[in-house]
Amino acid sequence: MAYANTTRIGHHGLGDRIAAVVASVKHALAQRRIYRQTVRELNSLTTRELADLGIHRSMITRIATEAAYGI
Repeated sequence: MAYANTTRIGHHGLGDRIAAVVASVKHALAQRRIYRQTVRELNSLTTRELADLGIHRSMITRIATEAAYGI
């Protein structure tokens, strides 16, 4: 009688972990890029243009954070 047993280890290989870190860094950089672009574009508007949009200058960083990170 033959008996076969297979066991799967839940650990990922080093390559998988490195790929996950690289993907995480790329995602964080993309979010940061969106944040900076949003701040830059909103800061380039005049106070009147911001008021027309219902935005005060003090709200720019919060709006950019929401746009980039969904917070």
